[in-house]
Amino acid sequence: MRPFPSLFLSHGAPTLIMQDCPATRFLSGLGEATGRPSAIVCVSAHWEAPVAQINGAVRLNTIHDFYGFPAPLYEKRYDAPGDPGLAARLAEVLISAGIDAEIDSVRGIDHGAWVPLMLMYPAADIPVLQLSIGAGRDTAYHRDLGAALRTLRGEGVLIVGSGSATHNLRAFRGQPLDADPEPQAAGFQAWLADAVAGGRTEDLLGYREAHPAAAWNHPTEDHIMPLFAAMGAADDPRGTVLHQSVTHAVLAMDAYRFS
Repeated sequence: MRPFPSLFLSHGAPTLIMQDCPATRFLSGLGEATGRPSAIVCVSAHWEAPVAQINGAVRLNTIHDFYGFPAPLYEKRYDAPGDPGLAARLAEVLISAGIDAEIDSVRGIDHGAWVPLMLMYPAADIPVLQLSIGAGRDTAYHRDLGAALRTLRGEGVLIVGSGSATHNLRAFRGQPLDADPEPQAAGFQAWLADAVAGGRTEDLLGYREAHPAAAWNHPTEDHIMPLFAAMGAADDPRGTVLHQSVTHAVLAMDAYRFS
């Protein structure tokens, strides 16, 4: 079996699934372009824990982990099946790699995972596991977290890191969906894509010092950490830029593929 890739996806605002923009059109075709995996392991920016957590429920309830959005958004559901057996194996893999891990048999699926997956695989019939990012952990930890998942790709498992290429919500002032990008966002977006395509691992791991607008684009680091998990899960550090666009002037919707 040819190994599945690992992907980094920018999931944007939860309303993305109700809008028509370049990012929704891209994600709507990405599932077919990628193929159908046996399972999906998603490292989401919206689950942060001091010890790696894996959801091991039989079926994942949809978590609407946001507020103040249009009522129809709260009616959207992506109750994908889980895979407790794979969750147990994943915990063993992480522990063997020196990464403390625990299984949460109750938690469902947050919008960092279900927004892109609803567009990619709308039938919600592929088993999904979520894996938390590390609270207070650095880029190297997340690269190593992804590296521990690498062997699963050869078994038909799709590794997805879901976050955002830029994520300065403090700079969001109600800009419309198609507003021109803020200059700081556009500059960091271009640098990040070039570093990914060039496989500049050290620049990426030290991104906060490597680019002057890094802290502006990521006041908190949660939404960029899934990138390092996706990168770590790959055999080749060089990524392919699959998509670039910006929503609401400050959210770069870039997607990268690693092999």
